[in-house]
Amino acid sequence: MHKQHMHSRSHFMENSSLPVAIIGGGPVGLAAAAHLTLRGIPFLLFESGSRVAANMKTWSHVRVFSPWRYNIDKAAEVILESTAWTKPDEEALPSGQEMIDSYLQPLSEQLATYSPIYFSSKVLAVGRKGMDKMKSANREKQPFVLQVDQNGENKFFEARAVIDASGTWQNSNPIGSGGMFAFGEIENSDRIFYGIPDVSGIHQQRYANKDVLVVGGGHSAINSLLELEKLLADFPQTRIHWVLRKKRVQETYGGQADDALPARGTLGIRIERLVNEDKLNVYTPFQIQELVEENGRLTIIGDQFGELKALEGIDEIISNTGTRPDMSFLREVRVEFDSTVESVPAIADLIDPNIHSCGTVRPHGERELRQKEKDFYVVGMKSYGRAPTFLMATGYEQVRSITAALAGDFESAAKVELDLPQTGVCGVGVTEEGAACCA
Repeated sequence: MHKQHMHSRSHFMENSSLPVAIIGGGPVGLAAAAHLTLRGIPFLLFESGSRVAANMKTWSHVRVFSPWRYNIDKAAEVILESTAWTKPDEEALPSGQEMIDSYLQPLSEQLATYSPIYFSSKVLAVGRKGMDKMKSANREKQPFVLQVDQNGENKFFEARAVIDASGTWQNSNPIGSGGMFAFGEIENSDRIFYGIPDVSGIHQQRYANKDVLVVGGGHSAINSLLELEKLLADFPQTRIHWVLRKKRVQETYGGQADDALPARGTLGIRIERLVNEDKLNVYTPFQIQELVEENGRLTIIGDQFGELKALEGIDEIISNTGTRPDMSFLREVRVEFDSTVESVPAIADLIDPNIHSCGTVRPHGERELRQKEKDFYVVGMKSYGRAPTFLMATGYEQVRSITAALAGDFESAAKVELDLPQTGVCGVGVTEEGAACCA
């Protein structure tokens, strides 16, 4: 495939020779760029990290639950097949690093030959040219302006539309009760790892022969606990503690053998075995209120069954309490988020884990993702807000529909179809802890 062939499919709308701005260089942001490229629409892509998929890089050692066939966007595949790219085994389960090396890095390199991709470029603000949020007259006729910190230099870019695929992984929830920072949490943040550490690799000495507390009830927490178990063979003095807000630990076991993604079902089976073998101390329901440093170790004070309880002698904490979207740079555009889920409003009832599991979420596209600010879209993990049910394939279908609408192909934009596996894990009540690396 040559550039001339790709750009022959252009369907520009009347007001714009300007590019579409994409915020975020992860799987969904790059998929948006791929769909725009196939339609001959130029883009500008801004990634805050120094390389592609910076968020994914932080969990590069973790394998995703879904096989490659769910993780490769169709437009991206068309572009990659025009190169010497070798498609991975569709049924294999990639790690985050394999996703980067075998898919996202070669895709970004190819896309960069068509439109600019900027790394180390953090979007500070988005607005309409010459207009603050309060001004309405002729608003839709003005281009978007993005203020971007590029390697410490303040720059401005104009765009005809904006696709915010910046994700949530970099914005961890605190470990305190009620989604707030516990007393002493900030002061002791050097003892807390927010995310999934590489326990068997670069972080091994941080946890070996230590008392380690994992906080959270989703797949991230289970990953962390299972990795810590591996330390016991070589470092038998390692002690594992698990704090959950759930009423019963059994709520974390999920669909197990009934999960359509076997790797995810296996997590439930393995964590149940770990609990039954008494290889970790479980505290649930437990609401953390305070962290106190005592003689070089931490005491965790929290509420359990209405009474204060102290967990003493903790050396390290791994926080897996979910993530939340960053709306701070969107103050000057007319965007809305659901007050409960913090998702795009029109899909809140589709994804609220109080109501749905991952596999029962209906397909949705441009129509559901529209904002009051015309041609501004929040997609991917960020469009789900705090809901832990996002799958990568969902984001691919979102941007396919949106780019079709931006190209004026409204018939294609309206045909939203998506085949998702039934999960058996994201059932009623999964509201306080986030899932991780579902893909």
